[in-house]
Amino acid sequence: MRILFLLLFLAGLAVGIGYPFVVSNVSGREIGRYPAYERRSGYRVVEADLSAADAPVRVLVDMSSLGSLTLDGATTALTLTATVGGRTVLATTLKFAHQQPRSDNPQAGGMIYRDDAGLIDPVETGRYRFVLGPGDAERIEMRSAEIILRAGASDMDPRAVPIGYTLMAIGFVGFFVSLQRRKKTPPEAPPPPKWGR
Repeated sequence: MRILFLLLFLAGLAVGIGYPFVVSNVSGREIGRYPAYERRSGYRVVEADLSAADAPVRVLVDMSSLGSLTLDGATTALTLTATVGGRTVLATTLKFAHQQPRSDNPQAGGMIYRDDAGLIDPVETGRYRFVLGPGDAERIEMRSAEIILRAGASDMDPRAVPIGYTLMAIGFVGFFVSLQRRKKTPPEAPPPPKWGR
């Protein structure tokens, strides 16, 4: 029974955490990486030529900090707007609180934070303009930020994360309860001694 609950927990881990990570960061092919902020020069408008064959296009933003940041998800670190032909096709806020950061500069303590800005679908063939800007969060010491575009990206099933976390909870609780029951089970009494004639 414990093995069943352990398998349920691992399945929930794969569906609730592994699947969203793969969809957001690995699916599709990378079109390019475009610098959108440098500490010395500030923000810059990013332009990229996209075609209808690239659809859907996932937009990711990597933010490099000077040190580690405390991002609670309550405030907005950056904003992003994408337009084509004067029409807004994507407008979102970036909080960078959903994924674990990775080390950028171990000596200086810099970290790279990634957030998923969303999908552009359908894609109209033309030149897209991406404008990155500051949010309402304070004390964010950014060193740089870049926009990553991925073509042919998959869209995540919204049911996956709740199902994954539910399986993880059931597996964890069931595994813990099965361990407790085994501890409380009294040992079997030894057989009575056999006396001679």
